[in-house]
Amino acid sequence: MKVPLLDLKQQLSYLREDILEAVTRVIDSTTYIQGPEVSSLEQDVAAYCGVENGVGVSSGTDALLVSLMALEIGPGDQVLTTPYSFFATMGVVLRLGAIPVFVDIDPVSFNIDPVAMAEVLVRDSERKIKAILPVHLYGQCADMVAIMKLANQYALPVIEDAAQAIGAECPMSAEGSEINGQWGKAGSIGLAGCFSFFPSKNLGGIGDGGMVVTRDRALADKIRILLNHGASPKYYHDQVGGNFRLDPIQATVLRIKLTYLEQWHRARRENAGRYNALFAEFGLVQNNFLVLPQAVHMAKKQDNSAVNGAGKNYHIYNQYVLRVSRRDALINWLRLQDIGCEVYYPLALHQQKCLGTSFPALSFPQAEKAAAETIALPIYPELTADMQVYVVEKIAEFYRQ
Repeated sequence: MKVPLLDLKQQLSYLREDILEAVTRVIDSTTYIQGPEVSSLEQDVAAYCGVENGVGVSSGTDALLVSLMALEIGPGDQVLTTPYSFFATMGVVLRLGAIPVFVDIDPVSFNIDPVAMAEVLVRDSERKIKAILPVHLYGQCADMVAIMKLANQYALPVIEDAAQAIGAECPMSAEGSEINGQWGKAGSIGLAGCFSFFPSKNLGGIGDGGMVVTRDRALADKIRILLNHGASPKYYHDQVGGNFRLDPIQATVLRIKLTYLEQWHRARRENAGRYNALFAEFGLVQNNFLVLPQAVHMAKKQDNSAVNGAGKNYHIYNQYVLRVSRRDALINWLRLQDIGCEVYYPLALHQQKCLGTSFPALSFPQAEKAAAETIALPIYPELTADMQVYVVEKIAEFYRQ
């Protein structure tokens, strides 16, 4: 049996006619830059996230970049972030001449550790840190209650890297208070949230695309100027921006897909639950061959008893990521069995060669351990139960050798 890591053809099979009709409408309109499709998607995504403003941009990377540009992050400034993420999280900081200040991750969620963040902020006596850039990795939000409490304490803006987490929800704080029973969607809790519409994402286009969402109208207006080369009005440039516009063909496809997003989230959670049950059934968890992903966010009652966030997108499983023993050998074995898998990510950001000698030797043990032990399995909505059984059977076979 062949089990790909991702099969976009399955999704396309029932969306194809709607997509062709919508793309043809854009082509026939001859409005190929900005236009009503982009504006409508901005409104739709903002409403979905529970905020007032959405700004379509050319990629998730550019969503991060233009958000930091709008905050006037520049040479010598520092941005507090995670060492365990896709390269863009660090890359946009470096492109602006700023310095990423890394904080190790929580070993369960793989997201930035707020306790370690607090320690770094206490040491920042010269107040060089100008922003916090947490990442909601694999489809699960970072601890935004703790992060926002720190942000308010130190008067720092928070830009959420929610590239993998559109629709994911977590408990949120109000004005730095403790959990108040409210949940917020990824990207809606900090000053701004940044999304990627790369085709492999839960909400993916047919090419690159991204969006910034925010409650702050002034910030949204500033980003709109920056994404058009800083022009306001046209041909008048008080600042330097870039060409970060979202293509209307991507926007019209994403509008169609957005109507299916909650259905796809449910399917991914169901697939994750099935994997969890199968791994337990095959004895792989009990024998410590692997560690299952955990959805860490819980709603808290007033009596402080924890209950599962029923009905919430506490994890949207953009990836289903295990910790495993003998990881690299397992990958080779799965590929021989025609089972797709991937490592997100084989190097922590502080280990990347492009940093050269500009940074002192850094060590973040939890990030490095995750890079050495994790593997992502197929989790897309159209994955069948039979495929999942086959995947788990083959993993069990590997560990019996």
